[in-house]
Amino acid sequence: MVDPEQDRLLPIANVGRIMKQILPPTAKISKEGKQTMQECATEFISFVTGEASDKCHKENRKTINGDDICWALSALGFDNYAEVIVRYLHKYRESERDKANQMSKGNNNIGPPHPTTTNTTTRSDQDKVIGDSDHDIHARSTSTTTPTLMEFKIIEKGDHITLL
Repeated sequence: MVDPEQDRLLPIANVGRIMKQILPPTAKISKEGKQTMQECATEFISFVTGEASDKCHKENRKTINGDDICWALSALGFDNYAEVIVRYLHKYRESERDKANQMSKGNNNIGPPHPTTTNTTTRSDQDKVIGDSDHDIHARSTSTTTPTLMEFKIIEKGDHITLL
């Protein structure tokens, strides 16, 4: 039987995989370390989401959107993260709008996509979500019929935050 406490936590395998991505290949992470990070990440997400939810409730809305999360990050004092997420969200929306425009221009007939249409997004395409020296976020992916996985890491160095 699953512990109700475990239901509210992020999957530990995912947490461990994210932790390993930033560490050297030979580094080891203890079970306790993964559990601690799992609890902290879950608490942080709940904290930010709770603030966004309160805002939506006051505005008589039932759905939290990306803008609400950005607002909550800023309201809670995470302005540096909020700035990066706002730029990421803007680029993500641009990318989705471009995909929708391409689909509407290239597929005027009704029905499923042509059988030769495939998802050609590669891992290197997904890794294109990066921050440059001007903190501009670049996202490049090919047109697909399924959502594109976009992963990013935030690395803070002094006053600069880089989105990798």
